[in-house]
Amino acid sequence: QVQLVESGGGLVQPGGSLRLSCAVSGFTAEYYPIGWFRQAAGKEREGVSCITSTNGTPYTAKSYTADSVKGRFTISRVRDRNTVYLQMNSLKPEDTAVYYCAAWVRSMKSICGLVVSEYDYFGQGTQVTVSS
Repeated sequence: QVQLVESGGGLVQPGGSLRLSCAVSGFTAEYYPIGWFRQAAGKEREGVSCITSTNGTPYTAKSYTADSVKGRFTISRVRDRNTVYLQMNSLKPEDTAVYYCAAWVRSMKSICGLVVSEYDYFGQGTQVTVSS
């Protein structure tokens, strides 16, 4: 059974940092696209960053990041923990949202995207609030 469990959210001041974790079970994260999305109150869910492997080879990770967070957010994964992380630095009030991790497990892909419809499983989300 596929499960995605996010953690690490909280309240942080502008300019601060948080690291979100997505614990994966039911499949091996390094072989499939994993994405981070966020949804602010009253807005649509938007893609933040994603990571996958080239040609099903877990040793070669490929990631993509939205322009709005590029240079501030970094996605990574730890193979033996089956966990994907989102390191968020220089946080801004506009980063306030519920953050979700997502997975596509129907097939291996050498590219990943930041569109909701490209993923078939989502976690429950973790709240990130950036405020002074």
